[in-house]
Amino acid sequence: MSGLEAWARARALHSRGSQTMKQPELYERFRALHEQKGGFIMPNAWDGASALLLRQAGFQALGTSSAALAASLGRLDGQHAVSRQEHLAHAKLLCELTGLPINGDFEDGYGKSPSDVAATIEAAIASGLAGIGVEDTTGDPAHPIREFDDAVERMRHAAKAAKGRILLTGRTDNFIAGRPDLPDTIKRLTAFAEVGADVLYAPYPTDMDAVRAIVKAVAPKPVNLLIGTMKGTLPWAELQQAGVKRVSLGAALYARVMVDLQKAARQLAAGDLASATEGSRFGEVKTAISEARKPRAG
Repeated sequence: MSGLEAWARARALHSRGSQTMKQPELYERFRALHEQKGGFIMPNAWDGASALLLRQAGFQALGTSSAALAASLGRLDGQHAVSRQEHLAHAKLLCELTGLPINGDFEDGYGKSPSDVAATIEAAIASGLAGIGVEDTTGDPAHPIREFDDAVERMRHAAKAAKGRILLTGRTDNFIAGRPDLPDTIKRLTAFAEVGADVLYAPYPTDMDAVRAIVKAVAPKPVNLLIGTMKGTLPWAELQQAGVKRVSLGAALYARVMVDLQKAARQLAAGDLASATEGSRFGEVKTAISEARKPRAG
């Protein structure tokens, strides 16, 4: 399929009305976004209101963020502090509210065994998700990355359950776990691609040379990038030129909102009521929720 055809399919699916789409249609729409020329930006929401405001801004797909979800519950990410059922319920809410394709950031697939990971894939499909990410992490800070064979076997089971039903992102956390080993990262990503992962992802590569090497190694499968590299955030146009098909934001938007809240809290503590509430317009949030809660056609 050409890039123009993929774009046309994504637009056609969008025009049918996101509110009435079933899971298979959302999956097809999400897959088409990865095939369109230039790729797309997929911001990560952390609650219903944030998801609705992102939809209002025109984004065609959203992701969950395990880090933002954990933080919103007062927990830490990457330590199995959020259960599979909690994350499924969270992702299902975003899907039902927005009618958009939702990609679940599901840590290591929530399970000790490869068959457990496959069960998570099945549950994600049943919950209406269009995509799901599975990492090679362990949940153990002392040994954060799984052995190669274990990671690949888990991805193999995930891909078998996901094939043609939900878009599977295979992810290695080498770089953010303090293992900036590009050859091993490429080895893992290419293995994930070979066993059936649809999209490949390694958060925060060292630099753009590493990004280009990853894109080349897993081609023609699409690559997701988290904002930029270890050297900083990069313009979307530059990432597109490097062949990146999808950019996600992780917990960045949540952190941005929390920094603004921290600033307002300091102003409030100083007795400055006007500055602490300046620009607040809760009516817009209420309107977005009200529109989402209207009875849907179909």
